[in-house]
Amino acid sequence: MKRFRPGVLPTLVVFALLPLLVWLGFWQLGRGEEKRQMLASYAERRASPPVAVDLLPGVADPAYRRVQLRGTFDAEHTVWLDNSTRDGKAGVELIQPFHDQPSGLWLMVNRGWLPWPDRRLPAQFDTPAQRYILDAWVYVAPGATFQLHPDARSERWPKLITALDPAAVWSELHRDGYAHELRLEAGPVAYRTDWPVVAMGPEKHVGYAVQWFAMATALFGLYLYLGFNQTATARHKKNKETPHGDHHESSQHV
Repeated sequence: MKRFRPGVLPTLVVFALLPLLVWLGFWQLGRGEEKRQMLASYAERRASPPVAVDLLPGVADPAYRRVQLRGTFDAEHTVWLDNSTRDGKAGVELIQPFHDQPSGLWLMVNRGWLPWPDRRLPAQFDTPAQRYILDAWVYVAPGATFQLHPDARSERWPKLITALDPAAVWSELHRDGYAHELRLEAGPVAYRTDWPVVAMGPEKHVGYAVQWFAMATALFGLYLYLGFNQTATARHKKNKETPHGDHHESSQHV
């Protein structure tokens, strides 16, 4: 029966890496499940009736909730959300304050993506002056609170930012506004509105999990192979040297 002698160093390496690889695999599976739940919630809430705007601040979990807005845009305080591309082209997302007249609530409405090919010139857009009825949905940013870019603290508008914090905008404008961004659905005043619900789909997380588990399996298999193979190699070397030694001793005895 082969004896298992992998050695101290390979054992330490395997004991350090194997739990990490397995943990990364299960972590990716967990992230994939979170994304599946997000997509399911998005689909369910987009199919639900719109929430009344005046009730929106009291909704505990407003992500993806549909709302219908009735009011006008504030054309003087436009925000450009930078670092946004579509089809390999650079652009910005156009975000403007919107005053919902029935409720009196101010909201930051993202009208969608528009191209910005030449940074030396302002991005081209127009703002309707008339009252509109618009369909939108609530976007809740994941993770930590986003902050305005430091350059956006200047007095000049439009302001170019790298991330949006609606509360900071309302504080600067001395207005009591809604805490989350709203994204327009396709319509007459919307630009390009094909936002991905998740940056990476659940199937990609599952694919990464399979890769981590495959690496863990390969590492453990190599560990077993080397452990048994080193034992067999050492035994073969010993058997090869032993007859030579016995022959030498027999020759001298004669």
